Amino acid sequence: MGVLDLFGLLKRNRETEVMLDLDLFEDAASKTHLKRMAIETCIGLISRTISQSEFRVRKDKKTIKDEMYYKLNLRPNKNMSASYFWQKVVRKLIYDNDCLIIQSDTGDLLIADSFIKNEYAVMEDVFKNVIVKDYEFKRNFLMSEVIYIQYSNEKLSKLIDELFYDYGELFGRLVEFQKRKNQIRATVDIESVAGNDEEKRNKIQKFIDRTYAAIRDKVVAIIPQQKGFTYREHQKDNAVGPSVEEINKVTEGFMSQVAAALGIPIVLLKGDTKDLEKPTRNYMVFCIKPLVKKISDALNYTMVDRSDYLNGQHLEIRTPTYSEIFDLANSIDKLIASGGWNRNELRDKVGDEMVDDPKMDEYVMTKNYESIDKTGTEHEGGDTEDE
Repeated sequence: MGVLDLFGLLKRNRETEVMLDLDLFEDAASKTHLKRMAIETCIGLISRTISQSEFRVRKDKKTIKDEMYYKLNLRPNKNMSASYFWQKVVRKLIYDNDCLIIQSDTGDLLIADSFIKNEYAVMEDVFKNVIVKDYEFKRNFLMSEVIYIQYSNEKLSKLIDELFYDYGELFGRLVEFQKRKNQIRATVDIESVAGNDEEKRNKIQKFIDRTYAAIRDKVVAIIPQQKGFTYREHQKDNAVGPSVEEINKVTEGFMSQVAAALGIPIVLLKGDTKDLEKPTRNYMVFCIKPLVKKISDALNYTMVDRSDYLNGQHLEIRTPTYSEIFDLANSIDKLIASGGWNRNELRDKVGDEMVDDPKMDEYVMTKNYESIDKTGTEHEGGDTEDE
């Protein structure tokens, strides 16, 4: 119920009429939390997944643990941990469509809050007016000097705004109707007063304001009556309006649209705990892996020399696995027994370091795990007949 205002004082050799301007409708319900919830839920899930990844510098199938490894996995700069750093990178990358990471003179990796990008056809793009927190760098940065990651061609914020235009209006209306479903409605009768008396009008307005404040937040409110002032409440019986379930459906619909745009199965956002293997696999394949590829390409371009990259050195990102290694035991056993992969190769595929043991590089087959070059014959099974 809106605040009552007094207006319209007319005096032409007759009694003055005092009219009340009553706002019959509340302001539109705040709908911004619908957008914030979708963004925080979807982007939060992706950023938490990426922040659990391990960034490895690989050379000859071995991980090189140098200064680059330290900065990417533990402390990119003096003020951020690696997990928080990559969460911020992913959040900015997805929502703003791009993210710029520069390296300070001390070697720290810093995320730019704002910048200007000048694009060229045959020369390197140049980044100007790079600002990190409150500090603006006076120098310009070439593309080869920074880690610049692009997400897609369209900003997610633009897509969300377009979806929010429809869903937000519907959500706001449903919330308003739900709040007014059992709302107390009242009228105030005030007898006409004579004369153009500003003091009387102010007193009446203050009395109305106190009455509104008394009934707004209290379960039981006593309203004193005075001469010329009558307060009446009107309550509708069996008020009909949208239920809370309908509001939740609109929220889930908006969330589903944003999740689909990011490649996230909606079942992962609902908190279900049954049959998550397939949705999790789809999430890793269609959402996380493409994003990881963009980040790794940008890191390799800037942090690994061309000659080193062509000689086998590269940076790779190991995302968290969604299966326990013990769940893969039977499959690993079959892969080794078939002779298609050796044990070191499979250790590398499941995310573990290779073992410096020549026997681990041997290819074996059959359930006896015999070396292929030692058997001389294939084990086909079955009995042989004597000639």
